[in-house]
Amino acid sequence: MEWYPLLNSLRIAAASCVIVFFLGIFCAYYAARLPRGVKGALDVILTLPMVLPPTVCGYFLLMIFGVKRPLGIFLAKFGVQFVMTWYGGVLAASVVAFPLMYRTARGAFENFDETLSQAGQTLGLSNPYIFWRVRMPACRQGILAGAVLTFARALGEYGATSMLIGYTPGRTATISTTVYQLWRTNDEVGALRWVLVNLAISTAVLLAVNLLEDRQKAVRR
Repeated sequence: MEWYPLLNSLRIAAASCVIVFFLGIFCAYYAARLPRGVKGALDVILTLPMVLPPTVCGYFLLMIFGVKRPLGIFLAKFGVQFVMTWYGGVLAASVVAFPLMYRTARGAFENFDETLSQAGQTLGLSNPYIFWRVRMPACRQGILAGAVLTFARALGEYGATSMLIGYTPGRTATISTTVYQLWRTNDEVGALRWVLVNLAISTAVLLAVNLLEDRQKAVRR
């Protein structure tokens, strides 16, 4: 059994999780502080990939980063190409998984007790210090849950990934695209193996999310 699809899926999921983690926290932090009308409009834009079919997201990515598109041609001059490369899978997974991290982190920030931040300011603490040492620890359960869900979503991504990077054994193959290719070629046994691998990982991720939620409820009590 060739393990490249698993390794490729894990590195795509891990890389996209890191990107989405910091980008999602940044957007969620500032969005939570915006007026309701502005925040509502921004929410529509930032969470759109969550309601769009993944293939539509992949289509838009191809329209932007395709090798014959202006941005794709410009990036190719620097040796950067997102089409048919594994890091194109990172881009696709990041776009699709971003709303999960953003929504979860924003909810955690909105539930944060601002009096803690104000108390830190009266003590002369800087805003970065308050953010990393006060706000983030208080919101850590929700943020960690968002990161775990982001990883799981990126790991199982198929639609946008298949549109942007396709399926090339030993180069761009992921668990999801491998399952489809094996099924399409009537290799149901091989497809079932990868389905079970994905099922095991997804189960472990969901158990981790439930554990984080239980701990968060215990802390609130």
